[in-house]
Amino acid sequence: MQWRIKPVLPVSKLIGVVAVVVLAFAFAGRDPVRWVLAAAVVAGLLGWALRDLLRPVRLAADAEGVTVVTGFAGRRRLAWEQIERVRVDRRTHRGLRSETLELDAGDAIYLFSANDLGALPDDVAAALADLRVSAQ
Repeated sequence: MQWRIKPVLPVSKLIGVVAVVVLAFAFAGRDPVRWVLAAAVVAGLLGWALRDLLRPVRLAADAEGVTVVTGFAGRRRLAWEQIERVRVDRRTHRGLRSETLELDAGDAIYLFSANDLGALPDDVAAALADLRVSAQ
């Protein structure tokens, strides 16, 4: 099983790059500070979109364990024995509710939002629980 980011996310980031470039040409004039800020934002958004295009699968699971994306585009394989807990963390802050899937591997905790997974964290947690039980 694999869970990947929603395809709209890298497209949105690339649209943001175009918007920042257009705004820089419209309003930056000869101000070098504005151009440097625009270049920094463009580089950040491009890097972020590139990561989404290079590693769209954020979480993969099978009978042996799970593979998670780490860092910019690295991967880490975790056996089921290494995973101490899988849970959905729910938080409300200023009227906004967020849910993240939390994989606790002892030395590291991996967090995945619904945007990262392309599915609800509750559904992914249930699928992982089923896989874990069938693997034992």
